[in-house]
Amino acid sequence: MRVVFMGTPEFAAVSLRSLLAAGHQVVGVVTQPDRPRGRGMKLSPSPVKQLAMEHNLPVVQPERLPDAEVMVLLAETRPEVIVVVAYGLKIPPVILNYPPHGCVNVHASLLPKYRGASPIQAVLLNGETITGVTTMRMDEGWDTGDLLLSRQVPIDPDENFGSLHDRLAVVGGEVLLETLAGLAAGTVQPVPQNHAEATYVPKLTEEDLVLVWTDSTMALHNRIRAFSPVPGARTFLHGEILKVWAARPGQGWYGLEGARPGTIGAVTKEEGGGLPVRTGDGVLLLTEIQSPGKKRLPVLQFVAGNPLTPGIILG
Repeated sequence: MRVVFMGTPEFAAVSLRSLLAAGHQVVGVVTQPDRPRGRGMKLSPSPVKQLAMEHNLPVVQPERLPDAEVMVLLAETRPEVIVVVAYGLKIPPVILNYPPHGCVNVHASLLPKYRGASPIQAVLLNGETITGVTTMRMDEGWDTGDLLLSRQVPIDPDENFGSLHDRLAVVGGEVLLETLAGLAAGTVQPVPQNHAEATYVPKLTEEDLVLVWTDSTMALHNRIRAFSPVPGARTFLHGEILKVWAARPGQGWYGLEGARPGTIGAVTKEEGGGLPVRTGDGVLLLTEIQSPGKKRLPVLQFVAGNPLTPGIILG
């Protein structure tokens, strides 16, 4: 097919790479403007733009839609379909209805559940054991369009955002190719979503990252999984942020039976080491943590340079 691709982050770049490898004719790419990134906050292209430049594809980077340059691109290339993957701006009707097959979106959940901006983090936060990828024919709503294809993906008990994101990105590329083949052959037909079953997850906030020690052990474990390897769940030690990158549920009380939630115990060396912290219903063992301006470290290495006295209460 002749395709215009709209997307921005690495998750989207995987789908674009799949389209190119499968021989689809990508006639143009629309992505977000270059943004400041890294320690030096230099303007940097999105992963999708970087890939497009490697393949000498026309790139348009509007601040908002509709945009004159985007409409010129569509008029000149006349795509059969527009593929949208984690683009970041709402698509107006003049673009949604432009190509014969409309705009096909790849969404990282089993719609209608987990519509919105952070479905991968949300399934981990909620302790789900199954998620997936859905393709849909976009309409004017947020992830409300008719369903095309979907595929389930199991979630490992200790899987974090990084590994689940990467697996779903690959599956997304595969389901996208199946969807386009089915649309071309007429074997894939749009099916309306059951809106009564819909759930919605908004953009993440700084408050979502904070570990509340009165929560259950599993809820805290899931929060850490959901924000690793970026941006990191966090608590407070001596008034400073302490990022928590990995943890596991404790198998005992570690001397913290009657302690207040947030209280730390003596570091254990079992199974590679862990820092016990009292939770609302048990103990969580922190296994990888980071102080401001320092490296991420396994707990045993961290306490070697930063001794922690049992009884300290994390904020």
